[in-house]
Amino acid sequence: MQSATVLIDHPLVQHKLTVLRKQETSTSKFRGVLREIALLLTYEVTRDLPLTTVRIQTPIKEMDAPKLDGKKLCFVSVLRAGNGLLEGMLDLVPSARVGHVGLYREPDTLEAKEYYFKVPSHLDQRRVIIVDPMLATGHSAVSAVTRIKQAGATDIRFLCLLAAPEGIRAFHQTHPDVTVYTAAVDQGLNEKAYIVPGLGDAGDRMFGTK
Repeated sequence: MQSATVLIDHPLVQHKLTVLRKQETSTSKFRGVLREIALLLTYEVTRDLPLTTVRIQTPIKEMDAPKLDGKKLCFVSVLRAGNGLLEGMLDLVPSARVGHVGLYREPDTLEAKEYYFKVPSHLDQRRVIIVDPMLATGHSAVSAVTRIKQAGATDIRFLCLLAAPEGIRAFHQTHPDVTVYTAAVDQGLNEKAYIVPGLGDAGDRMFGTK
């Protein structure tokens, strides 16, 4: 299957991303804008959800009206920074099921190490959207998708704020069947594997831990 990366370049998304990038943006402002941009990103990543019809009565007459088909969506947050996007996504789709994958980056090798995994049942019958603000080296994203596939999911999307070309390449080499949705593809990675120009460490900026 051909690899795909979808750039979400809506003007509101790009404007809010600029606010997030600014060094002077406060922790509270960062959290608020991240929640807002997550709602807009979710709108795009769910654009092709399957629909069916249901017979309803409007104040005027009966009609066959569209409704979502199949089991509820599943959002999977890659801890900890993924939770910042998750909140905004649930504002738009409050009925979605939620899973969590806990990963940390080993400082020397930069490899992703798992410390937590909890997801809903019947993933094979749900669309699963995995969320992590940054796709840098791609190690965490690859590990998260691998675990979700092992849990039975077959319809998967990966959603992030920013991506580096190196991360996209590594991701698609392992998971060519999973589309990446991102608001920007930046210049690349620095010697510490941070995205350049990026926005810093999303988790630290969201939680005020740096």
